[in-house]
Amino acid sequence: MLSRLKKQGAAAALIASVTTGLLMVACGPNGPSGPRPTPEVSVVTIHTERVVLTTELPGRTAPFRIAEIRPQVSGLIQKRLFTEGSNVKADQVLYQIDPAPYQAAYDQAKAAVAMAEANLPALRSRKERLKGLVAIHAVGQQDYDDAVGALNQMEAQLQASKASMESAKINLSYTPIKAPISGRIGRSSVTEGALVTGYQPVAMATIQQLDPVYIDVAQSTTELLRLKRRLADGRLDKNVTQNKVRIILEDGTKYPLEGTLKFRDVSVDPTTGSVILRVVVPNPDGVLLPGMFVRTVVEEGAKTNAILLSQQAVARDPKGDPYALVVDAGGKVAQRMLTLDRDIGSNWLVSSGLASGDHVIMEGLQKVRAGASVKTVPFIEDGTTRSTHENKAQSAAQSN
Repeated sequence: MLSRLKKQGAAAALIASVTTGLLMVACGPNGPSGPRPTPEVSVVTIHTERVVLTTELPGRTAPFRIAEIRPQVSGLIQKRLFTEGSNVKADQVLYQIDPAPYQAAYDQAKAAVAMAEANLPALRSRKERLKGLVAIHAVGQQDYDDAVGALNQMEAQLQASKASMESAKINLSYTPIKAPISGRIGRSSVTEGALVTGYQPVAMATIQQLDPVYIDVAQSTTELLRLKRRLADGRLDKNVTQNKVRIILEDGTKYPLEGTLKFRDVSVDPTTGSVILRVVVPNPDGVLLPGMFVRTVVEEGAKTNAILLSQQAVARDPKGDPYALVVDAGGKVAQRMLTLDRDIGSNWLVSSGLASGDHVIMEGLQKVRAGASVKTVPFIEDGTTRSTHENKAQSAAQSN
């Protein structure tokens, strides 16, 4: 019994000793009663810069020129002289219609012209002879009038025969069906032996010129009015080449060649509330095919005193309003409510709330709050100190 009491007393003494040590530690220089270390945060210094603003709009490609091949005369197809899906040149013969009936019609018209020309000299001579005889009253006036009428009739017949010959010649020239433009020809709807009709509604084939190509882009009238208002208010620099367009393909890759904005349509589509922008894009390798969906990056203008802030430095209050924490000259933290225009790459374009020279907290937001004193160090990413002036993310933004 005595031995057990001694063990309990020793245990109690050990607990009391540990408790006393913990209290001494808690009440020491690093305890609640001692000074707390000043939290350290990483900051960037805000600088204004010139930023080119862009808008990304969807669009579809369309051939630069398109020609539907139809016969201009009726007849039997003798030959098809192209390979489906190949490139053809302007004036290349695509089909050959049987020319025999049109050659015969031309020959007949040519013969009629020759016959009329052969009769004319005799009629002219008769007219001249009768003219002299009428003067001496050797023949009647009626005979002379009949000779004049016969000559005039033959001259008119000659003109009609020449017109018939020209028409037959034109029809004969239509029997070889030629390509009106250069481009890529699609599938043929007829083969050798098919009977075609002049100006039939069904095209025999279609040729599309694919270098360059058009891209038809839809821009909402809301965006168009906003852009015009910003340019009129001077918030965007007008001295920017706004006709250069970058292309992003369906799989997200960037098309290597830039397009040129040709015009904005003057009519608004009432079903979509948008206007069409037409862009011309070089397509030497045939990457862009008609009907492809692409995204276009159109330059709106330049903002000369823009402020770009990394999205990492922007937080939101319970209402969802964006804000940033800045450190003033006295080392105190202040909260700034922000107005954000748009995201540019990994940055926000800040319309209001920050000024050049502000020190914005990038790291350590969770450790501080407004009014607290902090120690600042430059924000470091990838081993280099960065500020928004040095942050080149806007170059990545302009490529979007």
